[in-house]
Amino acid sequence: MWRPPCSLPRPLRRAATTGPGRRLLLSTPIFYANGPPHIGHLYSALLADALLRHRRLRAAGPARLCTGTDEHGLKIQQAATAAGTSPSELCERVSGLFRQALTQAGVAYTDFTRTSELRHQRAVRHFWGALRDGGMLYKGSYEGWYCTPEESFLSESQIAERTDVQGRPCKVSLETGHEVHWTKEENYMFRLSAFRDPLQNWLRDNPRAIFPDPFYQRVLRWLDEDLPDLSVSRERSRLQWGIPVPSDPTQTIYVWVDALVNYLSVVGYPESHGAWWPSVHHIVGKDILKFHALYWPALLLAAGLEPPERILVHSHWTVRGQKMSKSLGNVVDPTVCMGQYSVDGFRYFLLRQGVPERDGDYYDEKVVKLVNSELADALGGLLNRSTAPSINPSNTYPCFSEPCFPKVLDSREAKATGRASAEDYELVAAVASLPAQVDSYFEGFQIYKALECIAQCVRQTNGFFQRHKPWKLDRRDAAEQLWLDTILHVTLECLRVYGVLLQPVVPHMADKLLSRLAVGPGERGLSGLTFLARYDGKPCPFEGRQLGPDTGILFPRLGK
Repeated sequence: MWRPPCSLPRPLRRAATTGPGRRLLLSTPIFYANGPPHIGHLYSALLADALLRHRRLRAAGPARLCTGTDEHGLKIQQAATAAGTSPSELCERVSGLFRQALTQAGVAYTDFTRTSELRHQRAVRHFWGALRDGGMLYKGSYEGWYCTPEESFLSESQIAERTDVQGRPCKVSLETGHEVHWTKEENYMFRLSAFRDPLQNWLRDNPRAIFPDPFYQRVLRWLDEDLPDLSVSRERSRLQWGIPVPSDPTQTIYVWVDALVNYLSVVGYPESHGAWWPSVHHIVGKDILKFHALYWPALLLAAGLEPPERILVHSHWTVRGQKMSKSLGNVVDPTVCMGQYSVDGFRYFLLRQGVPERDGDYYDEKVVKLVNSELADALGGLLNRSTAPSINPSNTYPCFSEPCFPKVLDSREAKATGRASAEDYELVAAVASLPAQVDSYFEGFQIYKALECIAQCVRQTNGFFQRHKPWKLDRRDAAEQLWLDTILHVTLECLRVYGVLLQPVVPHMADKLLSRLAVGPGERGLSGLTFLARYDGKPCPFEGRQLGPDTGILFPRLGK
């Protein structure tokens, strides 16, 4: 029996991963090119995109977002044969569909990797060489249950007995239901069993390396179980569509090793990756957690590299409570959804309803109800009412009256003062604390909670506007005019904050809102975001400013 060497490869020194101006690479999984994108793919990309946009608004330092397509493996080979085309032609077409969907959705990716690219294949061969030269690979006979759709070997505990469509008994993957086949072949093996202690130490030293916590705990449990060595190649006679093992043309590098190295090839491995690695946050679905949280860190350590800084994990989307599958015919095409609900509407729905720890459920009525309620009615209605010519005939950002809305030291103990009520002070306190709350939730990979807080404040602002009925005030009375202007000033200040905070999620709608309020491009960042400066006795740069042109309804209501 093989025993681990006395000393494992020593990882390179970790680059600085905290402090202002540090670099950060955000990544989605590279998507398997055997079929068109679905909403699960888009959700991964939107989470990464929102995090990137939020970071840029904070001016927190250089950032990149990489995505792409995984174009090797038996599944691609079989899908191409079934479609009567070549693997390269299939990948060219499907990769184009992913680029198109991500671009349509406004995903601001900086890098799109295809594993068929020469730069990537060169990186994979170098990475293989690092594993081989470090004594981390050996050739051995391997047999087990192989699941082609998952491109992985499964243990007995991961499979179950079922019957196929002809009623014959078969073995399937417990997690996905895909059929598995007993496979025996001579492959290269990676000494994964040597990395139990290094992986446990890494996770105990970095309790936020895998987040949310339930997934971190799941990985710790896996490390308490048997950790057998990993097959990292396939016989070339079975799998021709892949990167050949260097110096052994009878073997093809395992598709997952090939795919994972994309996170290095995109930053210039093996020459210039040190400028970005390991300041990397991987955004992945829970179905590929083991590959990213066990195999990938172990492979990196074996190659003398640090594990990624963080692995952010999300759950899946069901459709009316059922898992999406081609056989059920319920796979949701994101391109159709964006046409139906608008790009911003669908972005908002997925990021507002998606909770990383549990599966989200999609159905048409749910999207329409949420988007109409929170974007069309609450936010759009508020902007429309507060900028209407009948109530704001000068089309300006009105002045704030301190006597009408005097400052109090503690909003929780505020009584009605001037013309303002106790609830008005609660609104001001809520919106003043909102940017920090939203920032905290983005940092904690809880974008849905950030949007929940914004939606709550929008409801409060509508309550404020409705409570004081500015349309009933007589502008011929000087005192009434001061209070009317103050109501509008507070409302527009709230809308300005919401517009700034919503930019990572609904960029086009946020731009439309901020342009209507005449907020310039240099006034839309988070680092200098202030709220209701006049309430604190400071000048407000927007006061008296002419509003931007009225471009119509902020977000049109969706039909049922």
